[in-house]
Amino acid sequence: MTNLAIDIPGELAERLTTLSAQTGRSEAGMIAKALAEYLGDLEDLAIARQRHAAFLASGERTNSLDGVERELGLDY
Repeated sequence: MTNLAIDIPGELAERLTTLSAQTGRSEAGMIAKALAEYLGDLEDLAIARQRHAAFLASGERTNSLDGVERELGLDY
């Protein structure tokens, strides 16, 4: 574990303290979990942007669901 000192707005600190007391979870644990989820979301976003850029650069085309259904004779 690494210790990290951060400054957070008072209202956010109050919310954290209140939830910590209500749930019995430590403030540090709640912060660590929230940060891990947030970083995971940012990593997923970076991957999605890279893949989207690669798709656009490839020149490939997409097909709509309606178009695929028509091609397969599934349009009713």
